[in-house]
Amino acid sequence: MGGEGIVNVLHQIDCMEYMATVPDNHFDLAIIDPIYMEGFSVGSWFDGKAKNKDYKNKTEILEIKTKDDYFIELFRVSKKQIIWGGNYFNIPISRGWIVWDKLTGDNNFSDCELAWTSFDKILKKFTFRWQGMLQGNMKNKEIRIHPTQKPVALYKWLLTNYAKPGYKLFDSHSSSGSFRIAAHDMGFDLTSCELDPDYCRDNEARYQKHIQQNELFSTEEIQEKIYIQGEL
Repeated sequence: MGGEGIVNVLHQIDCMEYMATVPDNHFDLAIIDPIYMEGFSVGSWFDGKAKNKDYKNKTEILEIKTKDDYFIELFRVSKKQIIWGGNYFNIPISRGWIVWDKLTGDNNFSDCELAWTSFDKILKKFTFRWQGMLQGNMKNKEIRIHPTQKPVALYKWLLTNYAKPGYKLFDSHSSSGSFRIAAHDMGFDLTSCELDPDYCRDNEARYQKHIQQNELFSTEEIQEKIYIQGEL
């Protein structure tokens, strides 16, 4: 649970199996980060400048294929969607793309990541450094537990700009649980799926450690601050 009355649950289950149990339009917004790269080398992230991290089951991750029937189900159970790596998939045209500028510097890696959205609004950019050991918030540096982990700050920005109070959220590939932490801090209900048992364990441990920390603001105070700054 993320705060009084807030539901924040992680299911260890194949997301297709879970979505088959969900009625149409049950979730207001799905923010997902599905597998979209094959032949990915975890060690190449660091370009030889830091020790490679041996992520659990990285070979198994690469064997997962995202298929058309997945998107059919996703669009059925959710009213709105934000899909990271949307440029890799055969999904409808959108003008509301999101650009995450990771400030990766001068190297052979992509400067940005793209997210497709179902929102009819202008393209938006979020800037937050995420390069190996370097992060946009070094005072509260996040420990990486998943090869495609994204920062909590990114999900908080997404919720600020694309979610409304009372939205029920869905994440089909929870991986590191960054979305769970953001949803908890901002007072949203979130249902997540993650198939891998090791990532489920580490995800839940990370989440529980976070919620047990003393919170400086109540959920109501956080939401009031976020929605004043947002564009809802």
